[in-house]
This record gives sequence, structure tokens and C-alpha cells, in this order.
Amino acid sequence: MRRSLLLVLLALSGCSAGTASSPVAPVPPAVPSVVPPVVWTTTAISAPRVQYRTFSSAIARATVSYHVYTPPQYDSEPARRFPVLYWLHGSGGGLGGIAILTAYFDDAIRAGRTPPMLVVFPNGMASSMWADSKDGRVPMESMVVRDLVPHVDATFRTVATRDGRLLEGFSMGGLGASRWGLRYPEVFGAMSMFAAGPLDLDFNGPRATGNLAERAQILRDVYSDDMPYYVAQNPFTVAEQYAATIRGTSRALTRFRQVVGQLDFTLPANDEFRAHVTRLAIVQEYTLVPNVGHDTMALLEALGDRNFAFYRAVFGGR
Repeated sequence: MRRSLLLVLLALSGCSAGTASSPVAPVPPAVPSVVPPVVWTTTAISAPRVQYRTFSSAIARATVSYHVYTPPQYDSEPARRFPVLYWLHGSGGGLGGIAILTAYFDDAIRAGRTPPMLVVFPNGMASSMWADSKDGRVPMESMVVRDLVPHVDATFRTVATRDGRLLEGFSMGGLGASRWGLRYPEVFGAMSMFAAGPLDLDFNGPRATGNLAERAQILRDVYSDDMPYYVAQNPFTVAEQYAATIRGTSRALTRFRQVVGQLDFTLPANDEFRAHVTRLAIVQEYTLVPNVGHDTMALLEALGDRNFAFYRAVFGGR
């Protein structure tokens, strides 16, 4: 059984039984004190059937950009409404993957393997963790859920209900998708997380310990060096809240998928999260993909038609 969140918080706050002779933990590299300005817009990516859009976000108090793919049927069937897949990118910004992913979705839609759908790529910046920063400078989660989603529904011909929205993401995006899916099932009817991370409650997994400067920067910029706030935003915690208030009700997710590669460095934490969800009796589909590491397209290609079957199950005949 996983140790309780209380013990985790006590450990993180330094309340241990160690003596003065205990070894001193290494000090992470210093993080620059100058905080760069928040930039809510990106450069435009040019790809078939992809549009670069901006809108005025009241929550961000700024102009925010996003990209959106529309299927061929969006033009040929002008009276039709379409479901929407919200794709949350991994750390680094995700622009480089938009053309590759939209080509993948477009090929599948044209071949009839998946229902025609819009794919929205929000701008999650390089390392927002898709969370509302504690200091309020980057209200990323609130901006997307409360501003971008209604904007997309008002701008495009969408199925503007939770059953018409699927939330999916890779790595940092998988972390965001798992948190949002469990926190806002009334907005997103289904959720899919690929190689999500960081999931560990102490933020000391392989990626964090392999780059202490990046870990320190994320802890400062997103969580204001407040580990209890980090734990509160962690999907382990949100899953417990979901189980206590939403599981088994009409608000519950219709589909909840977790996918990770057998060679992925995030596998241990993902497997622990799977066990945590199972203990909470939350219905979930878990897929371990053999011989794949931390690679979005390798995961999708290895899944083959199983991936499109998931979309068909979520969106049905829409």
C-alpha cells in the first residue's frame, strides 16, 4: 500500500528522525533570480489543414495562441458538428510535433479508421506542467479549461458537450491530461494519458534527478517552491478526490486510458499510478507497449488500430 500523503508531506518538509550526523543532501544548482516575461503566443506552424489562431483570454489577461486541425469533412459537410480532441504537448513547447501529429490524424480520418474530429493544440509553454502556477503568473489550467474550450466551441462547429471532447497528452501533456480529466469530467468526457510525468509525489524521478537545474526551475516557476502545492496538483491526489466525489456518478469519465512504453523512464511512476487508480476502484484501460521508450509517434504506431478503436469508442458515430 502506498504511504499516505501526510507522510510524504512530512518528509518533504524536513520533519525526519535523522540526527545531526546524517549526511547533508546535495544542493541543487542555483536558479537565476530574473524571471522571464510570460509569453502566451507562439510562432505559427504551417501544415495541411492546420490553422494558427489567437484569442483574448480574460483569465490570462493576454492574447493567447493555439493551433487547430480541421478534418476534410469540416469543409464538405457545412451543417455538421464535430467532436474535439484536445492534445496537450510535452515539455519544450510541442510546436515541432504539430505537423507530424496532424498528418497522422488526417491519414486515419481519410481512411475511415477514426471519426472525423477537430484536434486543438493549446500553447502550454515549455514547462508549465499544464498547471496554474501558485503565484498566479501563468494560470495555464484555468485558461484552457475556462477560456479556450468555450472559445473553440464558439468559433468552430463543435459538439459542445463533454461527450464531444477528448483530452489527451504525452509526457508533461499526459500529466496535464490526467489531472484535468480527473478534475473536470464535466468538461472532458474521456481522457487519455501517454507516458505521463512527472507523476512521483516527491518530484525525484529520473528526469528530475538527471537535471537538477530544470527541477529547481519548475519548482520555483510553477509551484513557488511549495511542495504541498506540488502534491495537491499531482494526479495521485486528484485521483483520490475523484474517487471520493465523482467515481460512479453520472459525471464520471466515460473512458480513461493510460499508455506507456516498456522502455520508458516514466514506467515505474506510471505503473505505480495504475496501481493507485486500481486501489481506488477507478475504471481505467492500461496498455504497456513492448519495446518502446519515451516517444510519442512510436507509441501511436505500435498501438496501431487499438488507438483508433479508442477514438471510435469515445466518439461513436459522430
